[in-house]
Amino acid sequence: MSRQSISFTQPNDEWLKSQVETKEYSSKSELVNDLIRQARKQQRQIDWISSKIELAEKSGFTNQTQAQILAESKSLLNDEL
Repeated sequence: MSRQSISFTQPNDEWLKSQVETKEYSSKSELVNDLIRQARKQQRQIDWISSKIELAEKSGFTNQTQAQILAESKSLLNDEL
């Protein structure tokens, strides 16, 4: 694992310290790594949604009802994430 030196604003540093003090995380590094993992997961979800929107825009109109589209979207979302 590589080591990095980063600086935080005072409010962010205080928040990080409070998370460690409550024993939610054992260190600031653990917390920062968890936040990065969450951001990466969120970005994958955003990318997936964007790709679906782009595909939908290219495919044109549909004859499906709103309920059918919602059901299919939920099914696909559960399968792919």
